[in-house]
Amino acid sequence: MLRHATSSRRLFQPTKKPSSSVFEHTAAMNNQQQRAEERERYHEADVVVVGAGILGCAIAYALGCQGRSVILLERWLREADQSLKVPDRIVGELLQPGGVQALEKLGLRDCLEGIDAIKVYGYDVIYYGEEVAIQYPENARGEEEVTDVNTDEMRGTKRKRPQGRSFHHGRFIRKLREKAIQQENVTVVEATATELVRSGWNGQILGVEATVNGERDSFFGNLTIVADGYASKFRNEFRNDAPVSKSKFWALELIDVELPMPCHGHVVLGDGAPVLLYQIGTHETRALIDVPENLPSASVKNGGLKGHLRNVVLPTLPAKVKPAFEAAIDRDRLKSMPNSWLPATTNKSPGLILLGDAMNMRHPLTGGGMTVALNDVVLFSELLSPQRVPLLDNTPLVLKQMRTFHWQRKGLTSVINILAQALYSLFAADDEQLKALQKGCFQYFKLGGNCIDGPVGLLGGIIRRPFVLFYHFFAVALYAMWIYITSASLLALPLRLVGSVGVFWKACVVIFPYIFAELRT
Repeated sequence: MLRHATSSRRLFQPTKKPSSSVFEHTAAMNNQQQRAEERERYHEADVVVVGAGILGCAIAYALGCQGRSVILLERWLREADQSLKVPDRIVGELLQPGGVQALEKLGLRDCLEGIDAIKVYGYDVIYYGEEVAIQYPENARGEEEVTDVNTDEMRGTKRKRPQGRSFHHGRFIRKLREKAIQQENVTVVEATATELVRSGWNGQILGVEATVNGERDSFFGNLTIVADGYASKFRNEFRNDAPVSKSKFWALELIDVELPMPCHGHVVLGDGAPVLLYQIGTHETRALIDVPENLPSASVKNGGLKGHLRNVVLPTLPAKVKPAFEAAIDRDRLKSMPNSWLPATTNKSPGLILLGDAMNMRHPLTGGGMTVALNDVVLFSELLSPQRVPLLDNTPLVLKQMRTFHWQRKGLTSVINILAQALYSLFAADDEQLKALQKGCFQYFKLGGNCIDGPVGLLGGIIRRPFVLFYHFFAVALYAMWIYITSASLLALPLRLVGSVGVFWKACVVIFPYIFAELRT
């Protein structure tokens, strides 16, 4: 297989001009044409990527910008008229500021334009009708994180609070796919990957078999990246564990609703599991309702899921939201996605790398999935750049870099993973200790200052220090204990003092299993 002889720095230095040498330019053009022919005729490339979702498109584009030859496979790519499909999914609709920054680094910031994306400045937490605003913190970006301040967006994030974006998932995906198709070193193929191709000598992954227009075909690469999502068909071949899902998000689309705090995500807390509200277009607002498994209020005798939405969820919503929510119950076909937890493990399979939701998932309550995926692409493309790994068939070097990748990504991903799971446990509180922690968390936000800036900076992928998460979580636990004790009558005080120990113990039970999961290899 022909391999490239030159390295490109387009990914992190997009304004750098190529060599002015006519000979070098002609040789590069010939090499590029030859490699394009290898991809299209012989289906051979440096990298084969399975899945053109958020991570798949971004990593294909990033590696292509570095001069790698890439084949990107996607089973649902085009409509009958050959236009690009617009996937219809109910998650992957809110991109935190840390994800926006990663898009900027990858040269994909323009994918947020022309899709009716809504600016997001933070969250409005509504606890039994009482509200507290938690905005993304000012000056949370370290100067060392700013790699390019030449754009209005990057200059803006230095002057003001960082911003996220919310949007229709499918429109964003289509933009990413357009960018991948336009990248000259990337060939995008509508194909359904069916199985991996292994070397008969040492078992190394050499590529994938797929069906293209109903016929079997094969695609080969020095490296195969599997990014086929939460329901990955290849994950079980390389991992003994499986995603854990204890609830689902059910979705409604509210039309022309007035949210209590425009340009903010809303978390509604009450007696049941949390409800999320966030605008995804000029006229559309997404409502995500967490429904645990075997929930009695969603049983058939109680009217099923729609009965749960009417009888339990609707009364807890802000008054301005209720009419649009009720209309959506009558109008919409309910769609769901499992809320899954899957800790990351080190990629150890020669020739293969699992990334995205195929490798690592967390509860989508905090909207951290796309931020994790895009920052993984940034780190991956740095560690496996042509300067560090000239040839991707150098398997020992690739595996060494993937071990480094596993631990270096923890600064961000462990924060988002642990925070998502821990917050969900508090926000879906179903016992006295968890409800005490839930109340303590809300009251902690009401203190303002660093009690908001720290947690929301972690949630937004801006602050990337696990110790900060540990500090704030146990500050919430101690504050919850204080509230639990002082809110009791004098007669109940001794019982509350004893019970407060249970509150702290519950906090430990909530967070430590996820900390230990993040420490595994």
